[in-house]
Amino acid sequence: MSFDGQITVALTGASGAPYALRLLQCLLAANRQVFVLMSSAARVVLATENDLKIPASPEQASQFLSDYFSAQPSQLQVFGKEQWFSPVASGSAAPKQMVVCPCSTGSLAAIATGMSDNLIERAADVVIKERGQLILVPRETPFSAIHLEHMLSLAKLGVTIMPAAPGFYQNPKSIDDLVDFIVARLLDHLQVPQELMPRWGYQHD
Repeated sequence: MSFDGQITVALTGASGAPYALRLLQCLLAANRQVFVLMSSAARVVLATENDLKIPASPEQASQFLSDYFSAQPSQLQVFGKEQWFSPVASGSAAPKQMVVCPCSTGSLAAIATGMSDNLIERAADVVIKERGQLILVPRETPFSAIHLEHMLSLAKLGVTIMPAAPGFYQNPKSIDDLVDFIVARLLDHLQVPQELMPRWGYQHD
């Protein structure tokens, strides 16, 4: 099966599971192959916010999400937190694009300090060292000086910090509209065509 590029999407324990699910849906619809990383806390958030109980086994989780999104065979693959031989763990094989959505402040801190204690942190470290595109979607309020310092240090390395802070100038009518606002911005940065949200000053035909 031929795909139009690869991307890593990591879900951590911050609130904001709907953003991640919508992003995955759009990337799969755009014929991207997606490597999914998921923390234990992210599974709790998915169960709480979307009533989705993701299996702990990477193989079962891959099948569950592939069925959920009607993905093509091998289009979506979930890797466990200690699968160090997965493609995302090495600069010689990892996708050049990665999004952490939502990004907890704990994951933010670990990525900013190069901890690499689990596969999410290692995958992010690989993208940074290989000078790829890393986007973090933190969801916390208020931000402390610690959080902001970590964001600044990462931004200086070229990491894009895109807080889950949807705008209202599009006159959203639903929660889905607010989710699409952020996901549209993510897709724009990833250079994935999207029609979720018109750009400022433009309207879709």
